[in-house]
This record gives sequence, structure tokens and C-alpha cells, in this order.
Amino acid sequence: MALTPVPVALEALLDSVPRPTAAETLPLAQCAWRVLAADVTALRTQPPFANSAMDGYAVRAENLAPGTALRVIGESAAGRSFAGSLHPGEAVRIFTGAPIPEGADTILIQENADGVGSDTIHVRESAPKGKFIRAAGLDFTTGDVLLKTGRRLDSAALGLAAAAGHPALPVRAKPLVAILATGDELVSPGETVGPDQIVASNSFSLAAIVEQAGATALDLGIARDNYPDLAARIERARSAGADVLITLGGASVGAHDLVQEALTRAGMALGFWKIAMRPGKPMMTGRLGEMVAVGLPGNPVSSIVCGHLFVVPLIEALLGMPEPERDRSEPGILGRDMPANDEREDYLRSGLVLTEAGWEATPFDRQDSSMLGLLSQAQALAIRPAFAQPARKGDPCRIIRLR
Repeated sequence: MALTPVPVALEALLDSVPRPTAAETLPLAQCAWRVLAADVTALRTQPPFANSAMDGYAVRAENLAPGTALRVIGESAAGRSFAGSLHPGEAVRIFTGAPIPEGADTILIQENADGVGSDTIHVRESAPKGKFIRAAGLDFTTGDVLLKTGRRLDSAALGLAAAAGHPALPVRAKPLVAILATGDELVSPGETVGPDQIVASNSFSLAAIVEQAGATALDLGIARDNYPDLAARIERARSAGADVLITLGGASVGAHDLVQEALTRAGMALGFWKIAMRPGKPMMTGRLGEMVAVGLPGNPVSSIVCGHLFVVPLIEALLGMPEPERDRSEPGILGRDMPANDEREDYLRSGLVLTEAGWEATPFDRQDSSMLGLLSQAQALAIRPAFAQPARKGDPCRIIRLR
């Protein structure tokens, strides 16, 4: 079977998403980092009235010749506007955010006035008409589209929605991602480790990737290498209404690699299997009804790299975010010489240093896909395309920053 190139595999995986998750309306205080399910329009105008951008005096620009005396007739503060009108030769003490009194067209900042705090001030420096006045609707007006569908609600977006008058917002339900580790050799952290066993780690790594991407992780535990146990846990994912089932390990072709067959017996339509990448070659995807199935390699580094490259875009597609297929890499330069590459695209754990020429990525000497210690030290993945020619230190490359 020919290996599937990474971009082709990603496109096929995203095409398998039946639809974004359902919309739900949540109070604004519960919407941080959720994804909008509909456009957000302004329910009000901001600011609703012309107001001062500085502390000083509301005045007429025609009265601001240096040395001119102005009589202070009142005060306008935020929440307490001046009720009267301003006439020639007068000024109103004003503070930032306060409404502009009728008849005023300029703010004389207090640094340019002598006699601040008294009943009469003298102009020290003139100001043009409209200076330091925020017009009504400067930020937005009623009906303006402020946030588009698919926007992740960061601090700026939440503040804007609040200012626009929204107490609640329509957001996508968090996708439910079931994670199933497989293998007789695995035990959970804290359990007694037999002579032929290892501690399972992949589930925790993938759960962190899933949660950070905006989904909810459901741990299905560890399935043993037999069809009944695999079938029972696959059915548990279905019963829970999981949008995605991620299996870890057992997706290859060995005598004890039963996951693909178990999924096929459960009704999975296989999408693709085996990707032209390193680490991560024995990855597969398919559909179990409405549930997307993703079989990741058992090697810890392989599963994590595939999580960044495939699971994160998959979750973004389920959330209805724009361009989940986008290139997530950025320019870098190599920090060491590299040999020619074969038919598999390499994702090399690397150190990262910001230089005058840009991000310099230096791949580690050892790249074994079982070594989590090196991955924890890596700051980036340096990408070496399939069939790349030998490269020298300082040559351009593409990188994916991990932290």
C-alpha cells in the first residue's frame, strides 16, 4: 500500500467530518475560549455619546488663543454629565469618558491650562476643533457585525461582546473526543508494572492536546489485545455520543495489532492508512457512523506529533473554525547540516533560538519515537520534506513551534 502524503491525509480526515457540533447559548462568563456558532452584531452604539478622551476642560476652539481667560461654569464627569450649555468665554471642567456639554467642540487638556481647579482658567496652548473628543459610535454602531462565526472567544472578543450588550452568546458545543489506549503491555500510572509491561502515557498527552484545542476528552482506559475488550470500549465511545474516537497503538500489521480489524468489525469505513511521515507512519482514519475514528501510533512521540498535525485541525473543523487545513508552520533556518531525506516527511524534535536571521531550529541527534524526554525538551518540530536534498546549517526550513 502506498504511503499517503501528509496534506492528502489531512484533507481526507477533515472531509470525514459530517458537520460542526451543535450550537448552545451560554452566559458570557462561561464563553471564554469557546467558538462562536453565529455572527455577533452590536446591540448598542459605542460610545453612545460624544465624550472626552482626556482630563481637562470642554471649550469652544474659537476661544483658545493663548492667554485667553475662560470662566469655569461647571463639571462633567463619567456618569454625571453637565446639564447646561456652554457659551463663548466659558469652560466646563471635564474628565475622561464624560459626556461633551452642549456647545463645546474641543477639549483643552489640563496640562495646557493655567489655574486648574479655580473658577477661571487661562489658555496656555491652543487646540484645534474636535481635539480629544471621541465621537458617538467611534467604536461601533447598532447592527454592526463585530465578530464572525468560527471566532474563538479570547479576551478581546469577550470584551467586545460585553460592550456590545450581549449577556450570552451562541457557541459550538465542545466536541467529545474518546481516547482509548490499547495493548497487553500497558498499565496505568501508579499500578504495579510487570516484567514485560510499561506505563501508559499517550492518553494523558492526547487529552491535553484535545482539551487545549477546545474539546472534551473522555478516557476509555486501556483495552487488552482481544476483540471482545476492544469491541466493548468502542461501543462505550458510541454510547457516550463521542464525535471522535482516538485509539492509541495496535493500528499496524503485527499479529497483536487488532485495532483496525476491531473497528472494521464495528462498522468503520476505512479512510486511509499509513502516512508518508516520520514519526507517525502507522496512522489510520475512518468513520463509524457519525463518529470519526483516528488510529494513532503507539509510540508516544508519534502519537503526540500526529495529535498536533491531525487531531487539532480535526477539532477545529468540528468547531466550525475557518481554515482548519491551514499551514501551521512558519519560516525558520536550520541550526545544523542535514542529510538527504527519503519518501517520508520528517518532523524533527529541535531546539529553537531566535537569531537576527529568524528562528534557528537545531534538530536533536536522536529522534527515536519512544523518547518522551527529548520531546519535553524540544521547542519546535523542524520539517524536512519528502525527498529533500542535503541541507546546510543556515538553510531555510519550516518549523512548528511547540511552546
